[in-house]
Amino acid sequence: MNTKRKKLYEGKAKILYEGPEPGTLIQYFKDDATAFNAQKKATLEGKGVINNRISEFIMSRLNGIGVTNHFIKRLNLREQLIREVEIIPLEVVCRNIVAGSLATRLGQEEGTPLPRSIIEFYYKKDELNDPMVTEEHITAFNWATTQELDDILAMTVRVNDYLCGMFGAVGITLVDFKIEFGRVWENDFARVILADEISPDSCRLWDSTTGEKLDKDRFRRDLGDVIESYTEVARRLGIMKDMPTVIQGGLH
Repeated sequence: MNTKRKKLYEGKAKILYEGPEPGTLIQYFKDDATAFNAQKKATLEGKGVINNRISEFIMSRLNGIGVTNHFIKRLNLREQLIREVEIIPLEVVCRNIVAGSLATRLGQEEGTPLPRSIIEFYYKKDELNDPMVTEEHITAFNWATTQELDDILAMTVRVNDYLCGMFGAVGITLVDFKIEFGRVWENDFARVILADEISPDSCRLWDSTTGEKLDKDRFRRDLGDVIESYTEVARRLGIMKDMPTVIQGGLH
């Protein structure tokens, strides 16, 4: 990694650097793991490498079915070249099965299938613990327009349909996931595209036969074998051939 590059932003799991050309950024995947709004922290060697590769795999395929996103290409083990976007300050959560905060907030049993997918919005604000908001809040505070929300909902449904099929084909159940969106400007016109990442950090993934968790809940709930589980997701998706030594460590 070139340490002389200009760092623009550092989040809990990624760093954004100035890109080689206007309108581009370099997204660096860290090994840092956080939970409960960063109250729980750890470094998991190899996590950034695996998430970089899984997110590349998924974003490339979503681009292929017309879900435009910020991914351009993977540069190395930990970095991607991405399009610069104006991030919309929302976390969009799509739920297929009751789990996590939905279970605790509404007193529902984890693992209960939902009759239809539920899409929720959360305001991206760490100091407020990312509160859940409605479409009325979003438009009232100008975080997104009604048309942008329509586009976000339509893309989220497409992403969910595609990921359910992709993971289901390799014996993984997509319980829920979190995605983010950003605006790209073309003259005076702003278009919404998918941004951030899609990886076991941002999805709940359960083995379809055993129910074993293969995602960040292994870290949140002290279940152990976090990297092994992320690696198993990559293996089932057929992308481990590009990173055969991740699980042994030593990749930086």
